[in-house]
Amino acid sequence: MNNEDVRAYEERLIREFKEGNRERFDELVSTYGPKLYRFAYGLLGNHHDAEEVVQDAFVRAFHALDNFRGDSSFETWMHRITMNLARNKFHWNRRRGEGMKISLSDPDSSPLEDGADYDLELPDERHAPDTLLEKGEFEDNVVKGIRSLPESLREAMVLRHLKDMPYEKIASVLECKIGTVKSRIARGRELLRAYLTRMEADAPSSGDRRTTAG
Repeated sequence: MNNEDVRAYEERLIREFKEGNRERFDELVSTYGPKLYRFAYGLLGNHHDAEEVVQDAFVRAFHALDNFRGDSSFETWMHRITMNLARNKFHWNRRRGEGMKISLSDPDSSPLEDGADYDLELPDERHAPDTLLEKGEFEDNVVKGIRSLPESLREAMVLRHLKDMPYEKIASVLECKIGTVKSRIARGRELLRAYLTRMEADAPSSGDRRTTAG
């Protein structure tokens, strides 16, 4: 569906919800739940936290939907609610010294899932073990690097590179100008490149790993 079709679809479901057909909200959850989960996970890096944030976002939306004016699309509105809740969760985790933990050995902590794409070449079975390890470490460092960014840059980078969201929609979600979005993404990429360069410089070579393993 194009943007106009999506907006008409949202408006129909919301109108019917306001008219008393509460089951229409389930359809909105099914449509946007996976997208919002990927967004929350990109910001938090923890499956449980992402699920909790998205569930809370939909609970709040359910109780507020009767007063939804439609100044923005439902999807944009939900991204804002999810983003604000994820911010709170992120800062709460950081105060407790938790969150932002990614394990290469835990398949459930994979940063790339369900259509998410950081434009990285993922390893396949034909690669040697050392190459697989290097690629896994690089992928892990990309995610860690994004989550190490300042909040405004991290949110813009996740929306652009994890969600593949156009600049116009990112500006609507973040409630800022397109130029500001582009500036944040450019700065985020610059900091991410510097982070990855440092990680590469600090990483032991494959020969060192083999020597250590042997």
